[in-house]
Amino acid sequence: MIPLESKLESSEKEFTEVRGMLEEHAFALGGNWDYDHGYFDRSLDEERMVWLRVPFDVINGSIDEDTQDLDAKIKMGRPFVLKHVYNEGLDAEAHVSPIGSLMDQFQEPVDADAEVESKWVAQAKKVLAEVEERLLH
Repeated sequence: MIPLESKLESSEKEFTEVRGMLEEHAFALGGNWDYDHGYFDRSLDEERMVWLRVPFDVINGSIDEDTQDLDAKIKMGRPFVLKHVYNEGLDAEAHVSPIGSLMDQFQEPVDADAEVESKWVAQAKKVLAEVEERLLH
C-alpha cells in the first residue's frame, strides 16, 4: 500500500455529490463500506489487481443503500494505491454450497499488499489530479 498526498484529504462534501462525480471517473463504492465509513475504489489495471482507493468517514447523516438513505456528509481520507495478487485457476480450498456460491465468488489474494510498481503510482496520481480538479472547483 502506498499513501498518496491529495488535496481531497480532509475535504468535506455531500456523499451523493462525491459518489456521482467519482462514478464518472470509473470509481465505485467499495463493498466494505459501513454506515459510518467506506472507500471509493478504481481499478488501474485490466487484471483488476491494482487499485486506487479513496477512504472516507461519515461525519453527518448515514449511508444505507438498501433504504436509499444517502443524506450523509463525508470527510475524505488519504488516498492510497494497493495491489492484490491472486492465484489464477481454480481455488483448491473452495467448497460448493448454494449460499456460498452467491457470496464467495472470489479467491483470497495470495498477497493482499503486494509491491506496487511506480507506473501504477504515477497513474494513480494522474487520476487523483483529475478528480481533485472536478471535486474541489
